[in-house]
Amino acid sequence: MTIENLITANETPDRSQPRVIALIAHDNKKQDLVEWARFNLLTLACHHVVATGATGGLLEKELGLEVEKLMSGPLGGDQQIGARIAEGGVDLVIFFWDPLEPHPHDVDVKALLRIAVVYDVPMACNRSTADFIISSPLMQEPGFRAESEEIDRDPQGGFA
Repeated sequence: MTIENLITANETPDRSQPRVIALIAHDNKKQDLVEWARFNLLTLACHHVVATGATGGLLEKELGLEVEKLMSGPLGGDQQIGARIAEGGVDLVIFFWDPLEPHPHDVDVKALLRIAVVYDVPMACNRSTADFIISSPLMQEPGFRAESEEIDRDPQGGFA
């Protein structure tokens, strides 16, 4: 059954406020993210989903979900999502990361987590939080998140 058939067969979700949702998962958490996305497929289908390379490919293959795929996380995909956050191009991040495994790109992971906080982008790092955010009535509100004000920087490049 295609996503369109699922949406037609069920009550059509409100598409008036489509969001850009970034999905990322470390290798040990990819299957958890796929299961979460399967459960929320109708909702995700109403939004623009962007993902790091391997995660996006897995979501497309397993769920038939249309995904804009960026580079693999360790090869720059985490940084690409971070750049989009800084440009105002991501509304929500679902990042199932594995805190118990060392990753060679830990610096990129930390930078992504930091930039999401700096720009006040909601981020879920586990299924419970992802469920709360994706099912929130605020997802349909025009002011889903506070518009980030321009960040003031001092002349030496730090924050004012």
